[in-house]
Amino acid sequence: MITEVTDIALFKQKALAWASNFDTLCYLDSNSFTDPYGKFDTLIAVGARAELMANSGNAFERLSAFKNNNPGWLTGFFGYDLKNEIEGLQSDNPDRLQFPDMYFFAPEILISIKGNTVEIIGENENQILEACTRFELVNGKQQPTINLQPRFSRPEYVETVDKIKQHIIRGDMYVTNFCQEFYADNTVIEPLSIFNNLNDLSPTPFSAFFKWKGNYIMCASPERFLAKRGSKLISQPIKGTARRDDDEVIDKTIIEELRNHPKELQENVMVVDLVRNDLTHSAKPGTVKTENLYNIQSFKQVHQMVSTVVCELRNEVTSVDAIKNTFPMGSMTGAPKISAMRLMEQYERSKRGVYSGAIGYFSPDGDFDFNVVIRTLLYNSTKKYLSLHVGSAITYHANAEQEYEECLLKAKAVLEVLGVAGKS
Repeated sequence: MITEVTDIALFKQKALAWASNFDTLCYLDSNSFTDPYGKFDTLIAVGARAELMANSGNAFERLSAFKNNNPGWLTGFFGYDLKNEIEGLQSDNPDRLQFPDMYFFAPEILISIKGNTVEIIGENENQILEACTRFELVNGKQQPTINLQPRFSRPEYVETVDKIKQHIIRGDMYVTNFCQEFYADNTVIEPLSIFNNLNDLSPTPFSAFFKWKGNYIMCASPERFLAKRGSKLISQPIKGTARRDDDEVIDKTIIEELRNHPKELQENVMVVDLVRNDLTHSAKPGTVKTENLYNIQSFKQVHQMVSTVVCELRNEVTSVDAIKNTFPMGSMTGAPKISAMRLMEQYERSKRGVYSGAIGYFSPDGDFDFNVVIRTLLYNSTKKYLSLHVGSAITYHANAEQEYEECLLKAKAVLEVLGVAGKS
């Protein structure tokens, strides 16, 4: 059924709160950002009539079969450590969350919102609409301050970055993404309340709230990994970050500094080259092109440098293959890709898991859209373990102290929602 809703913001809140009572939920929100490739403002997939849980090995093959057996909408995530299946790598760092490398489900109910138009797909659609509309919102309890602990002290982080730069000097790689984890043990949270607060504080075009089997993903991502629109593939890597300022004049100056900063431009163009190369594995010859280079997008917390790379998909390449051919995304790996991933496994102290992976959907018309899982809290409610990863690009010109500050800047909204002013 399709209907018009007057107060769409309130309806979204109620629909998400209602949907969060189900065991399985994927909520994707563009937060009204203008996106030429966006198909809807909000997508809510509720309840699993079929599901796939897979770890690295034959996960993509299993996804292809699952997709063929469940035509229609699928929502789910790819974990970063699927790299091991694609490139013959391994993950030896501790995995304290115990999330699968891949999880997808075919929803029982699907609610999509575009403007003030709401479409509901599922049994008893009128009852679903009424349930969402009449749902009583309850204010979440005051969340106690959660003291996230770092896996790296600041001196340890600086020392590690200096070691990584030695690999760059030796020619082992020329750019990488080095990630660190902040975590809390024995922690009880209200995931939906935290996500709502995070989405209010840091609205981004690829926000997501994902729930399955007592596990939660609270994501405020600004970045698209890969989308398919007809025969066109679109990737929009982000590299280059700068803070916001309340003073409009200073804020504009910061944008100009970012637009002309040699290190940030170097990071961005390196990743664009990597994405272009990744897309050639799926593209019709001669169709890979950079549609937009060094575009500055401003979000509530930060300015980011975003480039858009596109191509025409070859007829014989499936959607699952197109994703596999570009995964993990270049903005979270480095270049050369395999060398960077192998080296980061040596220097990082936690398995990345869903962080650096992708959340999104496959739609019945053959299209798909997946984000990059960054600015994200991961929570295992059984283990009471809460995790936040942050990373930054390390190049020859990187300053370790500044990279640490960039990590804190990227984590700022999440830390604020948890009641933490900052880490040192």
